Amino acid sequence: MARVALVTGGSRGVGRGVATALAEAGWTVYVTGRSAGRLQATLDAAAGAPGEVRPLECDHADDEQIVATVARVATEAGRLDLLVNNVWTNPKGFMGFNGKFWERPAGDWDALMGIGLRAHYVASCEAAKVMVPQGSGLMVNISSFGSRSPFHTVLYGMSKTALDKMASDMAHELAGTGVSTLSLWLGLIRTELILSLGMDDFNGFPLDRAEDPTFVGRVIAALAEDPALPELSGSTVITAEYGREHGVTNDDGAVPLSHRGAFGGGPLFPPVTDEQLGITTVDEVAAAGGHNGFVGQ
Repeated sequence: MARVALVTGGSRGVGRGVATALAEAGWTVYVTGRSAGRLQATLDAAAGAPGEVRPLECDHADDEQIVATVARVATEAGRLDLLVNNVWTNPKGFMGFNGKFWERPAGDWDALMGIGLRAHYVASCEAAKVMVPQGSGLMVNISSFGSRSPFHTVLYGMSKTALDKMASDMAHELAGTGVSTLSLWLGLIRTELILSLGMDDFNGFPLDRAEDPTFVGRVIAALAEDPALPELSGSTVITAEYGREHGVTNDDGAVPLSHRGAFGGGPLFPPVTDEQLGITTVDEVAAAGGHNGFVGQ
């Protein structure tokens, strides 16, 4: 029986790449978009793959449509093995990233926190209602190094950090159910838009070592098969580093670079422990400059 995935926001970019890679790995992949027409390119990209891509129209600003989408997948396929929370939208304005936070309209919240966070929470709640009874499943959030370092806007960073925390806390409540959660930090992605610019690097990052959208999908497929997944549940995973450690490459065989150093360190969840830091006493904590769980990352 083919494994079943739901990839939200699958009409382009990362979503299209993830759906294509999963279909190539034999999955039955449901992908959402605001219209069937927007999803045709994803179906074309996966044509001839061992698996199958099935389009679903869904406006992720509407909780009821998300609920109905997950229910339809569960009814048609009889199960749900993977949820990839990828849907995202720009706030109104030039990518939503021009101007300081006090210069931007408060309405930016509706896009970056409504679609970028709430929609993922609602989809995860509904997916858990399917996965927990079946005793298995994986829920993945597409996050960013914006959790670690200022990136784009204040609201962007808030939403991404919240996704990491959401995966961490959901894993705590899902312990023992067979269902796992993860948040992924992606690096620079070689989308069609980025490649169309004709540059060798983007903000100092070489494009020949950036991540293909399909690379992200291959990482997710590998994670779903990883025997260590139960121990990883609740963690934030850097896709470039996991790919390097598990032999996952870009379409051209290249190994993408991790952006850990450029953005000041690794994930916040799970936090670094005193034992991992070699700190055992209160005095040693003080000597280390105070310990907030993130020291030394």
